[in-house]
Amino acid sequence: MDDEKWLERRYYGGDLPAEAERALHAIGLCWDDERASEEHIKTALKIAPDHLAVRYGAYKFYYYRRRLSEALPHVEAWLADAIKRNHFPEDWRAVTSAHADFTHFDGEPRAFLFALRAMGWLLARLGRIEDGREALAKVAALDPGDHMRARGLMSLLEQPPDED
Repeated sequence: MDDEKWLERRYYGGDLPAEAERALHAIGLCWDDERASEEHIKTALKIAPDHLAVRYGAYKFYYYRRRLSEALPHVEAWLADAIKRNHFPEDWRAVTSAHADFTHFDGEPRAFLFALRAMGWLLARLGRIEDGREALAKVAALDPGDHMRARGLMSLLEQPPDED
């Protein structure tokens, strides 16, 4: 597939403006050029600042670039969107297994768990270990089958810091 066809593909459910989707796709074509790829993220955010795909894309961009503090507002927005979509309490700490079936690895409840796990790990990586642990513990409590692998991340937080 040539670059232009790849840029024009649509698969974010049809509710993301084509220009924002094109900007998200373009990141992959210039990933090695951090400045250019960041411009595409900024373009997508300008066009569709509240779209889940854009917030998720921005989170991933900044996370993989190891610009963790810049990733945080995007994962927080992603989590807020997941809370809203699921009609959960605004404070994720108040979400219980009575709010949704978290035993299956699909659907909107999964999106909430995925966002909360990402936020928990990001907080821990930012040095906010207790905040991260709390978020990961909530995921573990809601996901009895550990589909999200939050328990493994929590065990990493229990290990002594690496000297390097």
